[in-house]
Amino acid sequence: MKKFPLLFFFLGTAVMMIVMARTGAPLKTSATPLGILDLEFAHSADKVSTVMTAWSAPDGMNRMAAAHTNTYFDFLFLFFYAGFLFLACRKIAATIQGPVTVWGNRIAAGALFAGFLDILENAGMLVSLGGSVSDGVALFTTVVSVAKWSLAIVAVLFLLTGLISLGIRRLKDSGS
Repeated sequence: MKKFPLLFFFLGTAVMMIVMARTGAPLKTSATPLGILDLEFAHSADKVSTVMTAWSAPDGMNRMAAAHTNTYFDFLFLFFYAGFLFLACRKIAATIQGPVTVWGNRIAAGALFAGFLDILENAGMLVSLGGSVSDGVALFTTVVSVAKWSLAIVAVLFLLTGLISLGIRRLKDSGS
Protein backbone atom coordinates (compact mmCIF):
# COMPACT_ATOMS: atom_id res chain seq x y z
CA MET A 1 0.00 0.00 0.00
CA LYS A 2 2.97 2.35 0.55
CA LYS A 3 3.77 2.31 -3.18
CA PHE A 4 0.25 3.36 -4.21
CA PRO A 5 0.66 7.11 -3.56
CA LEU A 6 3.95 7.23 -5.51
CA LEU A 7 2.40 5.33 -8.41
CA PHE A 8 -0.72 7.52 -8.28
CA PHE A 9 1.33 10.72 -8.48
CA PHE A 10 3.63 9.28 -11.16
CA LEU A 11 0.73 8.25 -13.39
CA GLY A 12 -1.03 11.57 -12.78
CA THR A 13 2.15 13.41 -13.74
CA ALA A 14 2.54 11.34 -16.91
CA VAL A 15 -1.08 11.87 -17.96
CA MET A 16 -0.93 15.59 -17.22
CA MET A 17 2.32 15.95 -19.19
CA ILE A 18 0.42 14.67 -22.22
CA VAL A 19 -2.53 16.98 -21.51
CA MET A 20 -0.22 19.96 -21.04
CA ALA A 21 1.65 19.21 -24.27
CA ARG A 22 -1.58 18.96 -26.25
CA THR A 23 -3.28 22.03 -24.78
CA GLY A 24 -0.04 24.01 -25.06
CA ALA A 25 0.79 23.03 -28.64
CA PRO A 26 -1.14 25.93 -30.27
CA LEU A 27 0.89 28.39 -28.17
CA LYS A 28 4.07 27.61 -30.09
CA THR A 29 4.41 30.18 -32.86
CA SER A 30 7.34 31.78 -34.64
CA ALA A 31 7.15 34.62 -32.09
CA THR A 32 6.62 32.24 -29.13
CA PRO A 33 8.64 29.09 -29.92
CA LEU A 34 8.56 27.98 -26.27
CA GLY A 35 4.78 28.29 -25.99
CA ILE A 36 3.54 28.96 -22.46
CA LEU A 37 7.15 29.28 -21.27
CA ASP A 38 7.40 32.47 -23.29
CA LEU A 39 4.69 33.93 -21.04
CA GLU A 40 6.23 32.50 -17.86
CA PHE A 41 9.53 34.23 -18.63
CA ALA A 42 8.09 37.47 -20.07
CA HIS A 43 9.63 39.74 -17.42
CA SER A 44 8.12 43.04 -18.56
CA ALA A 45 4.79 44.38 -19.76
CA ASP A 46 6.30 44.82 -23.25
CA LYS A 47 7.36 41.16 -23.36
CA VAL A 48 3.93 40.00 -22.14
CA SER A 49 2.25 42.19 -24.78
CA THR A 50 4.48 40.69 -27.48
CA VAL A 51 3.45 37.17 -26.41
CA MET A 52 -0.23 38.07 -26.25
CA THR A 53 -0.08 39.78 -29.64
CA ALA A 54 1.40 36.61 -31.14
CA TRP A 55 -1.38 34.58 -29.58
CA SER A 56 -4.06 37.00 -30.79
CA ALA A 57 -3.08 36.71 -34.48
CA PRO A 58 -6.18 36.56 -36.69
CA ASP A 59 -5.35 33.18 -38.24
CA GLY A 60 -8.44 31.35 -37.02
CA MET A 61 -6.77 29.84 -33.95
CA ASN A 62 -7.92 31.00 -30.54
CA ARG A 63 -4.53 30.87 -28.82
CA MET A 64 -5.64 33.11 -25.95
CA ALA A 65 -8.29 30.54 -25.03
CA ALA A 66 -5.63 27.83 -25.34
CA ALA A 67 -3.37 29.82 -22.99
CA HIS A 68 -6.15 30.06 -20.42
CA THR A 69 -6.96 26.34 -20.74
CA ASN A 70 -3.31 25.33 -20.47
CA THR A 71 -2.84 27.49 -17.39
CA TYR A 72 -5.95 26.09 -15.71
CA PHE A 73 -4.79 22.52 -16.43
CA ASP A 74 -1.45 23.45 -14.85
CA PHE A 75 -3.20 23.74 -11.47
CA LEU A 76 -3.94 20.01 -11.72
CA PHE A 77 -0.51 19.20 -13.16
CA LEU A 78 1.32 20.95 -10.31
CA PHE A 79 -0.57 18.82 -7.79
CA PHE A 80 0.72 15.66 -9.45
CA TYR A 81 4.31 16.64 -10.26
CA ALA A 82 4.96 18.27 -6.87
CA GLY A 83 3.48 15.25 -5.08
CA PHE A 84 5.47 12.82 -7.22
CA LEU A 85 8.78 14.66 -6.78
CA PHE A 86 8.17 15.02 -3.05
CA LEU A 87 7.43 11.32 -2.52
CA ALA A 88 10.14 10.07 -4.88
CA CYS A 89 12.83 12.29 -3.34
CA ARG A 90 11.77 11.24 0.18
CA LYS A 91 11.95 7.58 -0.85
CA ILE A 92 15.44 8.01 -2.33
CA ALA A 93 16.54 9.95 0.76
CA ALA A 94 15.28 7.18 3.06
CA THR A 95 17.05 4.51 1.01
CA ILE A 96 20.46 6.18 0.79
CA GLN A 97 22.13 6.79 4.15
CA GLY A 98 24.25 9.69 5.32
CA PRO A 99 24.04 13.38 4.47
CA VAL A 100 22.06 12.46 1.36
CA THR A 101 19.08 11.74 3.62
CA VAL A 102 19.07 15.28 5.02
CA TRP A 103 19.54 16.89 1.61
CA GLY A 104 17.01 14.59 -0.01
CA ASN A 105 14.37 15.60 2.50
CA ARG A 106 15.16 19.28 1.93
CA ILE A 107 14.94 18.79 -1.82
CA ALA A 108 11.64 16.93 -1.35
CA ALA A 109 10.28 19.90 0.60
CA GLY A 110 11.59 22.15 -2.18
CA ALA A 111 9.53 20.14 -4.68
CA LEU A 112 6.38 20.91 -2.69
CA PHE A 113 7.38 24.55 -2.55
CA ALA A 114 7.83 24.48 -6.34
CA GLY A 115 4.17 23.48 -6.56
CA PHE A 116 3.20 26.45 -4.39
CA LEU A 117 5.29 28.78 -6.57
CA ASP A 118 3.57 27.33 -9.63
CA ILE A 119 0.24 28.43 -8.15
CA LEU A 120 1.59 31.98 -7.82
CA GLU A 121 3.03 31.84 -11.33
CA ASN A 122 -0.31 30.68 -12.76
CA ALA A 123 -2.10 33.47 -10.91
CA GLY A 124 0.30 36.02 -12.41
CA MET A 125 -0.20 34.63 -15.90
CA LEU A 126 -3.97 34.65 -15.52
CA VAL A 127 -3.87 38.28 -14.40
CA SER A 128 -1.87 39.14 -17.53
CA LEU A 129 -4.06 37.00 -19.78
CA GLY A 130 -7.07 38.78 -18.30
CA GLY A 131 -5.77 42.07 -19.66
CA SER A 132 -4.08 43.52 -16.58
CA VAL A 133 -0.61 43.62 -18.09
CA SER A 134 1.97 45.42 -15.96
CA ASP A 135 5.69 45.36 -15.35
CA GLY A 136 5.10 44.36 -11.72
CA VAL A 137 2.95 41.34 -12.52
CA ALA A 138 5.27 40.29 -15.35
CA LEU A 139 8.37 40.51 -13.15
CA PHE A 140 6.65 38.71 -10.25
CA THR A 141 5.52 35.91 -12.57
CA THR A 142 9.01 35.52 -14.00
CA VAL A 143 10.73 35.51 -10.60
CA VAL A 144 8.44 32.83 -9.16
CA SER A 145 8.74 30.87 -12.41
CA VAL A 146 12.54 30.87 -12.24
CA ALA A 147 12.42 29.79 -8.57
CA LYS A 148 9.85 27.06 -9.38
CA TRP A 149 11.87 25.69 -12.27
CA SER A 150 15.08 25.77 -10.20
CA LEU A 151 13.52 23.76 -7.37
CA ALA A 152 11.87 21.29 -9.74
CA ILE A 153 15.07 20.74 -11.73
CA VAL A 154 17.06 20.14 -8.53
CA ALA A 155 14.45 17.57 -7.45
CA VAL A 156 14.56 15.80 -10.83
CA LEU A 157 18.37 15.75 -10.76
CA PHE A 158 18.35 14.37 -7.22
CA LEU A 159 15.84 11.72 -8.25
CA LEU A 160 17.84 10.66 -11.31
CA THR A 161 21.13 10.67 -9.43
CA GLY A 162 19.56 8.67 -6.62
CA LEU A 163 18.12 6.11 -9.01
CA ILE A 164 21.49 5.70 -10.71
CA SER A 165 23.20 5.36 -7.34
CA LEU A 166 20.70 2.75 -6.18
CA GLY A 167 21.07 0.88 -9.48
CA ILE A 168 24.86 0.81 -9.12
CA ARG A 169 24.51 -0.36 -5.51
CA ARG A 170 22.20 -3.22 -6.57
CA LEU A 171 24.60 -4.26 -9.32
CA LYS A 172 27.47 -4.33 -6.84
CA ASP A 173 25.41 -6.26 -4.29
CA SER A 174 24.29 -8.84 -6.85
CA GLY A 175 27.86 -9.27 -8.08
CA SER A 176 29.31 -10.00 -4.64
